[in-house]
Amino acid sequence: MPKSGKPTLRTIAEMTGFAVTTVSRALGNAPQISLETRKHIHEVAARIGYLPDRAAQRLKTGRTNVISVLLDPHEEILGYGISLMHGLAKALKDTPYHLIVTPNFINGSNIDAVRYIVRNGMADGMIFSRTEPFDPRVRLLLEKGFPFVTHGRTEFTTEHPYVDYDNFSFAYEATKWLILRGRRKPMIILPPKRLTFSQHLLHGFMTAVREAGVAYEIPDDIDLDCPVDRIRDYISRRGGQADAPDGFACGGEVSALATITGMSDNGLTLGKEYDVVAKRTSKLLSQIQPKVETIYEDLTDTGEQMGRLLLARIAGDETADMQVLLKPQFNFPMLADAG
Repeated sequence: MPKSGKPTLRTIAEMTGFAVTTVSRALGNAPQISLETRKHIHEVAARIGYLPDRAAQRLKTGRTNVISVLLDPHEEILGYGISLMHGLAKALKDTPYHLIVTPNFINGSNIDAVRYIVRNGMADGMIFSRTEPFDPRVRLLLEKGFPFVTHGRTEFTTEHPYVDYDNFSFAYEATKWLILRGRRKPMIILPPKRLTFSQHLLHGFMTAVREAGVAYEIPDDIDLDCPVDRIRDYISRRGGQADAPDGFACGGEVSALATITGMSDNGLTLGKEYDVVAKRTSKLLSQIQPKVETIYEDLTDTGEQMGRLLLARIAGDETADMQVLLKPQFNFPMLADAG
């Protein structure tokens, strides 16, 4: 150990017998250094608690080794932040990158935070969600040539990296299931209209109801960003009226539970007077309400794929073939078997 007690590259070099330059390149995961050597040097560095001098690294490479994540609170999607960050951490394992999280507020795109990060060179790449059709964050980052990946699509003609969930297929299959179950008036609670995936959900839902020629309902007074008690109270009021919906396509577990509570306020029984199909991101809903049919979205996989795409983008790969659309994972019987 040096006199200061802080391990250095020379400390690792003396312990492993490699040159300081070899140690440095191995810790940077240079492909010219064998995997066995890189693994050995990483193990020694971890064992002695070596931490790189990030200021010196930035002067040398021009990189911060930071990835900035604009993270939304997402009360509607259970485990959203934890699952997404877990996936990102898996993608960044054994790389020099670490994550810095900036909270994003659900009523705006946080463009000021994006400008600040880019202007001050605080990260090498950025990840964010809740995209809008012509998202100002995407426009800015495209103009600046700054690496980024979005969780969600836009309508820009210029391609950019994204990982998205096929919300059209979710809404279409969920609604089709409800209709095949005999429900004559499905309802869907949409996200705020300014978000791109709201359009995808609406398109899937409307395609299913128009194919079947059934009545439907899309409430204007609530959306998925509303507090859960407001959603529950709305469903409770509607459930007590003569023309109430009898099938619900829910974009998350929270709105599904609010719907069930609101319907039960009117003495209505799930699976008897009405049905619910919900997007599931955790095991909570299936454990406490097994009669709810669910369609799974793997947010950990989403985070991992976003991380891998961003690393490729930072490395200079072109944006072509960097758009990933994840298909829903159905947890209910085949629609052909529904009666």
